Amino acid sequence: MKLLALFGTLLALALVLSLALGDSWIPPKDVLWALLGKGDELTRTVLWDIRLPRTLVGLAVGAGLGASGVVMQAFFRNPLASPGLLGVSSGGALGAVAALAFGGGALGLFLVPLASIAGAFLATGAVLLMARRGASPEHLLLGGVALNALFGAATSFLLAVSTASLQVTGQIIFWLMGGIENRTWEHAAMALPLILLACAWLLPLARAMNLLALGESGAQSLGVDVRRLRWELVALSTVLTALATAVGGIVGFVGLVVPHVVRLLAGPDHRRLLPLSMIGGAALVLLCDLPTRFFSVGLRLGVVTALVGGPFLLWLLRRRPC
Repeated sequence: MKLLALFGTLLALALVLSLALGDSWIPPKDVLWALLGKGDELTRTVLWDIRLPRTLVGLAVGAGLGASGVVMQAFFRNPLASPGLLGVSSGGALGAVAALAFGGGALGLFLVPLASIAGAFLATGAVLLMARRGASPEHLLLGGVALNALFGAATSFLLAVSTASLQVTGQIIFWLMGGIENRTWEHAAMALPLILLACAWLLPLARAMNLLALGESGAQSLGVDVRRLRWELVALSTVLTALATAVGGIVGFVGLVVPHVVRLLAGPDHRRLLPLSMIGGAALVLLCDLPTRFFSVGLRLGVVTALVGGPFLLWLLRRRPC
């Protein structure tokens, strides 16, 4: 309960700062009044039309990636597993880049996110095809590595041969760097409900995920339908990562860093690990988004999370050598 209160306080602080900070500072008291529909019109407009959608999208992206990281690490029984391991993120990137490169960005707000989701599910379809044929987690891992390389090469090829304008090419590059600026209520409506639903679906699976840590045969002997559990975990991880990528671009390291920090603090029990990682992931994304508000170019959410996650991964490898 103490850790839950600590993480809840951290998330509340991140939410307040996310709503208060920007081109102009809005005092927390005025944030509350504006949320209640009171205060001056300019503050209400800035809060409701610009900052609140961005904050809600950041919350959804962080919670989804945090939960997906826990799932992948449980699935592979590997602390270095991450949400993009099965090629979902790179597949989503390929779908979005293809849509932008061929002019899809001008055809509607939802086309690029939907193309990203389609690309992510294309990657997962290939992985599930291997799983259906009885592939082991090790084979799925190698298949994910191959898919990441293949989709990364296809994305680079599209960037190289695209005849899109420099403005569109800039949009593609910035999208690949990850970010939640310029998000709208439509983006929030697309991501937040489905991510919350997938997270809620995951919570009852926590006990089975604990048993899966004993090995597939051990979990099977204790009454876990391992085959069904594997399908559920892959499907839910795909949904979470696909939606997060569709509205936030490529945001790395959140699904790796947050579960590790939570595991160090709370232990390996997924009944605590899952909800705390969701809260911690949301808080981390919102906090990492804050520095990007003070740089007009260059600094993006994916860059900040990499600056946080890269040193952490190096420390982790030094602490736990392969």
